[in-house]
Amino acid sequence: MPTPFQLDILTPERAFYSGPAEGVAVTTPDGEICVLAQHTPLVTPLEIGTIQLNINGQWKEAFISEGFMEVGHSRTVIFTQACEWPEDIDARRAEQSMQREQERLRQQRSIREQKASQIALARAMARLRVTRGQKL
Repeated sequence: MPTPFQLDILTPERAFYSGPAEGVAVTTPDGEICVLAQHTPLVTPLEIGTIQLNINGQWKEAFISEGFMEVGHSRTVIFTQACEWPEDIDARRAEQSMQREQERLRQQRSIREQKASQIALARAMARLRVTRGQKL
């Protein structure tokens, strides 16, 4: 069994997870990264998608929004706008959000509005993938 390290996943509303973990895998702008105990320290931005946590030898997957991760020698901290377990996601609401944002992108809008719609669409799609157990 891998050596555990302290993992804290924090959102503006709550501490999503705080405890020992054997590994955590996230998506960064440069691709996926998996952090294990005694990983080289780093700070990296995170992309909207999924996060996989290895807790007590079991891999669990959740939705994660944009944020960043700070890896230290014995502790990893993830700061994110949102993080949700699949059972906490309202799939119908995510589906409605996806359809709404797709329609907004079809319309001619300002660059700022298009960027906001792209981010909202990415969040909705990632939530739906997590609820369906699909990989990004």
